[in-house]
Formats: sequence, C-alpha cells, structure tokens
Amino acid sequence: MLQFKSQISAVVCGASQGIGKQVALQLAQNQVRVLAVARNSNKLNELRKEMLSLSQLEHDVMSCDFTDSLDLEKLSRRILKDSYQILICNSGGPKSGPLAQASVEELNLAFQSHVIANQKLVQCVLPAMKAAQWGRIINIISTSVKMPIPNLGVSNTIRGAVAQWSKTLSLELGPLNITVNNVLPGYTATERLDELINAAATNSNKSFEAVTEDWKSKVPLKRFARADEVANAVSFLCSSNADYISGINLPVDGGRTGTL
Repeated sequence: MLQFKSQISAVVCGASQGIGKQVALQLAQNQVRVLAVARNSNKLNELRKEMLSLSQLEHDVMSCDFTDSLDLEKLSRRILKDSYQILICNSGGPKSGPLAQASVEELNLAFQSHVIANQKLVQCVLPAMKAAQWGRIINIISTSVKMPIPNLGVSNTIRGAVAQWSKTLSLELGPLNITVNNVLPGYTATERLDELINAAATNSNKSFEAVTEDWKSKVPLKRFARADEVANAVSFLCSSNADYISGINLPVDGGRTGTL
C-alpha cells in the first residue's frame, strides 16, 4: 500500500486526458491536493468534478498552452501564490517525422513546451519544496531516451534533452531531499498513440488495425498499456515508499525497450 505525506499538493501538467488525467485522479484519491493543468478548459472542468468526488480537497484547474509564453507566465504566478511539493511535468509530444526533415521552428517549439516550460515550473515550485524539506519532480517522457524511436525525430531529440536536464537536477536537488525521476511510457492506449498509429498507417499504406496489431506484436506482453498503469508508476514515485529513489528512468513499456 502506498504511503503519502499528509497535507501536500501537486501540480499535474497535461492533465485533461490520458496519462496526466490518471495521475491527477490517483493523487486526488490519495488525499493530495491537485492543480491540474492542460490546454482544454472543458476537459479540465470535468476532471475537477471527478477529483472532488474522490476527496473533498480544494482541487483546482488552470488552462495553459506551454508554447505561449504569456500563458506560462500566468501559470507561474498562480503556482508562486501557493505551495506545491509535487510537480508532474507532462506535455504532448511533437508530431512524427524524420529529424532531417524537421524545421528549426519545430525544434524551437518542442524545446519551449518541454525543456523551457519544465525549467520555469521547477523554479516556481522550488521555494515550497525547500521550505518543506521534501519534494518530488517527475517527468513523463518516453522510452526513446533509451532507444530512439523511428520517425519521431524531434520527439527523440527533445525527450533526450529532458532526460539529461532531469538527471542534472537530481544531483543538484538531492541534498535538499527533493527527488527527480523520469517515467518512460511505452505504447499506451491514449489519443497520442492513435495519432502515431494513424500516421504510420498512412506512411505504410496499411490499415489502422494492421499497424495496431503489428505494434502489439513487438511488446512481450502483447498489448498496449492502459493510462492508469503508467500512472501507477508515477504515483509510486510520488509516495513516501520511493524516498530513496532519484535520478532514474523507469520504463513502463511491457518489456518492449531492448536495453537494460
């Protein structure tokens, strides 16, 4: 059974759907007060109702587009007004395609919505974490930091940058009792995976169903993950059970990634 510190709060990014939504719900269920962040305000309002049904804490939501510097500044001011001891960095991946064909603008946009946004949010939550002498920073990225994924050139590049950023932070913040870890989802049944399957089907002149079965066949467990299964790993790293775990990349991929 997971154990959580009492009276703690979390900022959960990318919370309107998929893995981020499941993380927000699990934390709320474990009596963590949640500020859920995403672009879609309608979905966020529905999520808030779900979180309130799980615990009568003052859960809140805020719409933010990480590619918009003004939006990010508004979110930063909102976070600085409160105290958060958990930060879940999670943002939608860049579009698929070969790296050699990617524009500089695509790379800049991805760097802004992942590395720059993460950096800004960390600086906003650090004062409260230092005051509490306890904190959790968890980045939901990709197994591509271990093995680059074909046709995800920009994503591979940016996810790798986040992994190195995260490892560096874990060394700097460890003495403050703040852990920093990465969760690496494999094929997970989300809208993002549907987008990637559709793109692969178009490029290969195959059906959506054929690509789906092909990708499942590459996973030793022969299925895609559910979003809540990835959220389970995030929740564990947020809990007191993970007090001595920091600076790691944790794949949740059904054994697909071909590295140790």
